[in-house]
Amino acid sequence: MTSTPFVSTQWLADHLDDANVTIIDASWYLPTQNRNGRTEYEAGHIPGAVFFDIDEISDKTSSLPHMLPDAALFAQHMARLGISDQAHLIVYDGAGLFSAPRVRWTLQVFGAKNVSILAGGAPKWRSENRPWTNAATTPKSATFTPTFNAASVATLATVKSTLKTGSAQIVDARPADRFRGDASEPRPGLKSGHMPGSFNVPFGAIIADGQLKSSAEIRSAFASAGVNLDAPVITSCGSGVSAAILALALETADKPIHALYDGAWAEWGARDDCDVAKGA
Repeated sequence: MTSTPFVSTQWLADHLDDANVTIIDASWYLPTQNRNGRTEYEAGHIPGAVFFDIDEISDKTSSLPHMLPDAALFAQHMARLGISDQAHLIVYDGAGLFSAPRVRWTLQVFGAKNVSILAGGAPKWRSENRPWTNAATTPKSATFTPTFNAASVATLATVKSTLKTGSAQIVDARPADRFRGDASEPRPGLKSGHMPGSFNVPFGAIIADGQLKSSAEIRSAFASAGVNLDAPVITSCGSGVSAAILALALETADKPIHALYDGAWAEWGARDDCDVAKGA
């Protein structure tokens, strides 16, 4: 994965018309946020952007939310959207930095070589009065040839084994009150708490004004949570979205993760065969 994590709003403004640049609106929100990514995209987006629907581009045979699809289905969706694995893909979201890291990670897992996130996302772009439109985008003709990187995706079995052997650290991106079990989960039917032996770095603790904090602040947040940044890390969260924010943060701090747990708490918290701990 050789992608540059971020491009600036000025960089994108200078390259809006580049043939090899594809802009992707990755906006997605938690149910409690009462926002809809597709509705917002249709109301307005960066000119030329296509909409990557995290819920639609997923494994529909799974009862879990927005699990990765298989490679063939992913390739079909990318062809529909005009996304090539050879293009420079620029991903942004409506929150500044929330769901874009998940889409970047997904594209990389399937083999995209050059995927960047727009620093500051739509809020920064719009605050600078840059081009914005509600005109429909006609996707380019494109082929995405997937090469799935299974090692980057942690399964339930992987996480269970990891917790037993200590071969990697599980770091949970959920807010602290949910990690402790003091707050109920936004998805019904899930237990409250965390995986025994896991660590908690709430994604909100490493973001300021819709952008990642400095590498030093990121390292400090992980160290304060007890995470050894020189040892392997598997990130997790509620449903596999904010876990990608932690992965991105570690990448910018030159500490790339081992894998991301796609099933996340939506899977772990729903199963009777998965132990749950409470407290700090």
